[in-house]
Amino acid sequence: MNVRLRPATTEDAAAVAEVLILARLAFMPYAPSAHPDLELRTWVREHLVPNGGVLVAEHEEAVVGVMSTSSAVGIHWIDQMMVKPSHVGLGIGSRLLERALETLPRPIRLYTFQANRGARRFYERRGFVAVEFTDGELNEEHCPDVLYELSARTVV
Repeated sequence: MNVRLRPATTEDAAAVAEVLILARLAFMPYAPSAHPDLELRTWVREHLVPNGGVLVAEHEEAVVGVMSTSSAVGIHWIDQMMVKPSHVGLGIGSRLLERALETLPRPIRLYTFQANRGARRFYERRGFVAVEFTDGELNEEHCPDVLYELSARTVV
C-alpha cells in the first residue's frame, strides 16, 4: 500500500478529526468521547493541528491515519495515534510509530486504555513497557488506562 507520511496542515483538520472520531467509535466503545463531535472538531482545528507535532498518513490523497507528539521536561509523548477503521491492519500504524521512533528522543511515553487490548499488544510488540496502571480518575473519559514507556535502554 502506498502511504505518504507528512505534517498535518490546517486544511487537514477536518480529516484529522474524522479519523479520531471514527477510530474511537469503532475501537473504544467502552470509552466514549468526553466531548461532542463538534467540540472535538473545533479543538483539532484551533489547537491540535496549529500547535504542530501532528503527522498524517495519506493514501490516495485521503488522510487515513494520525499521530500527534509532544515533549515536556525531557519526556517525549505520543499523544494521539489513530488509524481510520477501514485501513487498520495495513501497516499504517506501524509506519506512524516507526516515524516517532526515528524522530523522538527517548524515553517515549504514551497512554492507552487498559481495555484497548489491540493497542496494548501493538505497543508491547514494539518494546513499550507498562509502567503504571490507573483507575482513570485523571483522564477525561474516567476509563482505566495504562502508561507505557519505551526507555533509552530498550532495543527495538
